[in-house]
Amino acid sequence: MITRDANLIATLEDPALMASVGLRDQRALQTLYERHAPTVHGLACRISGSPAIAEEVVQEVFLRLWNDPQRFDPARGALRSFLYREAHSRSIERLRSESARRQREARDEREIDAPAPDVEAEVLSLVRDKRVREALLELSDGEREAIHLAYFGGHTYREVATRLGVAEGTVKSRIRLGLKRLAGALHDFEMGDPR
Repeated sequence: MITRDANLIATLEDPALMASVGLRDQRALQTLYERHAPTVHGLACRISGSPAIAEEVVQEVFLRLWNDPQRFDPARGALRSFLYREAHSRSIERLRSESARRQREARDEREIDAPAPDVEAEVLSLVRDKRVREALLELSDGEREAIHLAYFGGHTYREVATRLGVAEGTVKSRIRLGLKRLAGALHDFEMGDPR
């Protein structure tokens, strides 16, 4: 009797088999799987480029068919077309998921490979910057303005002289004296005399 039922099920058309799947007939699902899985696998393999991913897609498509057979509407087309659409969608989802996973792993790898910040050097740099600002405040107004315009403003000696309304030689002297005083203050700082 089982042999006759199995033979009978194998001769049924897809819509009748789907009706049986809706009634939780595992033999009907098995018949549909045997009938359509190879072509669904072929499509999934062409899209994904991976036989392993294609196998997972086939399993997912038929599991969804078993769990929710009402999703197939024979009025909208053949079961084969429905299964192809499902396989196509699942394959694209897998490709996107795999691509996102690879990008995450590459990003994580870059973050792991990135050198750890040198906290000591950063702190020293911040302290040095603070000391430079303090040392600039210790200069005379003329020296500080000339250095600020020339080094931080990017102006030439002539432009600094014009802006300050003094001779170019005076600007050069102020900058030279100011830089010498800055160097002395920073040297003392480097040698451990914070003043």
